[in-house]
Amino acid sequence: MRKLLIIALTSAAAFASAIPAAQAAQGCGPGFHRGPYGACRPNRPPARAVVVVPGGPRMGVFYHGRGYWDGHRYWMHRERWHDGWRYH
Repeated sequence: MRKLLIIALTSAAAFASAIPAAQAAQGCGPGFHRGPYGACRPNRPPARAVVVVPGGPRMGVFYHGRGYWDGHRYWMHRERWHDGWRYH
């Protein structure tokens, strides 16, 4: 029985040493890989698509069929008033 136990332990140790403890790609460590020139580079997810969303109405711009946007509502007329604009 003792010989069987020793054989089982040595075979288990041989199999355990054959499987690497950490999956480190080419010696760079977990989460890294070798680049085209041999330097270690991080594993990154693929780049995400950039979505450009047009902004809302700009203040002080006349929009045909609506009027001037003052930040709150549209006005059909405006005039200069004390270093700014007065809408009516």
